[in-house]
Amino acid sequence: MKLTSRARFSTVCLHAGQDPDPATGAIITPIYQTSTYVQEALGRHKGFEYARTQNPTRMALERNLAAIEGGKAAFAFASGMAAIGAIATLLQSGDHVVVSDNTYGGTFRLFDKVLRRYQLSFTYVDTSKLDEVERAFTKTTRMLFVETPTNPVMRLTDLRAAADLAHAHQVRLVVDNTFASPYVQRPIEFGADLVTHSTTKYLNGHSDSVGGVVIAVRDEDIEWLKFVQNAEGAILSPFDSWLVLRGTKTLPLRMQQHNANGMALAEFLAGHPKVQRVYYPGLTSHPDHDIARRQMSGYGGMVCFDLDGRYDRAARVYDRLQVVKRAASLGGIESLISMPVLTSQWGHTDEQLRAAGVTRGMLRLSVGLEDAADLVADLDQALG
Repeated sequence: MKLTSRARFSTVCLHAGQDPDPATGAIITPIYQTSTYVQEALGRHKGFEYARTQNPTRMALERNLAAIEGGKAAFAFASGMAAIGAIATLLQSGDHVVVSDNTYGGTFRLFDKVLRRYQLSFTYVDTSKLDEVERAFTKTTRMLFVETPTNPVMRLTDLRAAADLAHAHQVRLVVDNTFASPYVQRPIEFGADLVTHSTTKYLNGHSDSVGGVVIAVRDEDIEWLKFVQNAEGAILSPFDSWLVLRGTKTLPLRMQQHNANGMALAEFLAGHPKVQRVYYPGLTSHPDHDIARRQMSGYGGMVCFDLDGRYDRAARVYDRLQVVKRAASLGGIESLISMPVLTSQWGHTDEQLRAAGVTRGMLRLSVGLEDAADLVADLDQALG
């Protein structure tokens, strides 16, 4: 669907990339569950040849997500990690990448355990401190990979300043925007070259699909990612594409409630005597609160808190929760809790955990859409 440049965010989420089905007029994009397409004659077809290469449902989602993030094109993959793996194919042997040191554990494992085998090198720094980022740049640095907010301690990077720094060194800025969602933060508006999401999380929003996406603005990146998506074949299925399209239609409404509930729980936890520290960018005590105010619309639904570094205390609270469910994901309509040392950071050594600021007494909340009073009551009884 052709939208004007003045269309607001909610309208873009609902309509971008989607037209009524030409065969029936169906307002919802159908699930085109097919592996191939019949050609009208030799070399003549309707724009679709083989489902790994093109699928109408996936194409609608990709156009929708490109519009939502403000990019030129998007490419949907079978998981968030497959999307990050596709981004890594923009690199060549000998290239160097600077990465947020508190990045998601799966990203760290891909970079540190897999891609280093192919003569790529990675330096992990606190990207909230741009002087550290600049010191980490070398003659072979080709990419600055930023996660903001980070998983799980919610550090923020000043995206405008990071983009200016990266481009001054002829380096691409890549932003993992999963924790924020495009409702809260749109990195391309601040100069990012590539944005990635695990669509499993807020974009889908209903805990029933696994996927990933890369949104690009440079023509050369778009051409390469289009080639790689087809060549490697880690595509998002038609059904999963349909599920994420369903999710983006309600993204603005869901994120408003995630924002409100996240703030309510962060404030409750910050005032609880048994909680040592709360990590939430909406709190004025957060060291990057001023950055959050500048580049975020609300502060999201991710809250991390620490029980004095004590694994036994964290485990006790974890096991006592009733409304909040124990599960290793985020961004769904239901509230979830996990222990980062056993989930997102499970592959880290003690030294790496300390460097990332992650303790064994840390719990990570993905705050859902339940009534905030019920969530506060559940946390209160668990902490008691």
